[in-house]
Amino acid sequence: MAGHSKWANIQHRKGKQDAIRSKLFSKLAKEITVAAKMGDPDPEKNPRLRLAVKEARSNSMPRDVIDRAIKKSQGGDADTYENIRYEGYGPGGIAVIVEALTDNRNRTASNVRSTFSKNGGNLGETNSVAFQFERKGEIFYKPEVGDADSVMMAALEAGAEDVESDEEGHWITTGEDDLGTVSSALEASLGESETAKFVWRPKVTTPADGDTFEKLMRLVEVLEDDDDVQNVTTNVEASEDVMAAYAAS
Repeated sequence: MAGHSKWANIQHRKGKQDAIRSKLFSKLAKEITVAAKMGDPDPEKNPRLRLAVKEARSNSMPRDVIDRAIKKSQGGDADTYENIRYEGYGPGGIAVIVEALTDNRNRTASNVRSTFSKNGGNLGETNSVAFQFERKGEIFYKPEVGDADSVMMAALEAGAEDVESDEEGHWITTGEDDLGTVSSALEASLGESETAKFVWRPKVTTPADGDTFEKLMRLVEVLEDDDDVQNVTTNVEASEDVMAAYAAS
């Protein structure tokens, strides 16, 4: 997955510059509430909740907000949400996966379809693009946890599949069913990670020039601005010059 970490970093930095913090916290809180409602309210006994809390903490979400989201799941008035995945193609034929958490399937479907059509894309059927991706676990550590060789050694011993290291840190890839096990093993050797989450990794990528990349990111930004949308993933491949130009815009 050459270039994965650079693309992820640029996307992350850009998102941090543009996102409204309250909207981000709202999405994180929704995932925490759903995870706690579906399982045990104790993160140590609920893998999905544990990952949701870790992600919230990595985004500086206050502890009291996290606690309120967990407590909300135990109330009789807690909303019922369902996970829905939408798939389609963006500008330049780039594959797009949208993961949503919604209490109104019709509203979300209508909004996502409209966003695709207004931004040079086309919403497809379920599994129309998912075959181009693999579901993986991803664990991130900051550079100071160790050098590339030591982190690689620890990751492989913990059962990870691969590691990418650069000046931003270490990106550890696991099998979909191994994220929790590998994350726990790495905590024993490297300490607590910054993030540990499930991601879609493209098996094949679609190249994009500067104009196509900007149009794609406009689609991604509008999708991510939807309160029901939790994650957006693409299989775009862009040169370092194109990504740098976007990051600087």
